[in-house]
Amino acid sequence: MDALKAVFKFMIASTLIVSGVLLGGTLFATKKIDIFGDKLQNKIYGSKSN
Repeated sequence: MDALKAVFKFMIASTLIVSGVLLGGTLFATKKIDIFGDKLQNKIYGSKSN
């Protein structure tokens, strides 16, 4: 029974770590794509301020 608990704890810890890395990577990529999109928009349309 103790071995089963240890396996479940390891699985939960691994799942949390992997999901955290994936979430962090997704947020980082989204931010970089947003910055790239802003630069591309400025390049195409020029920097116009209202």
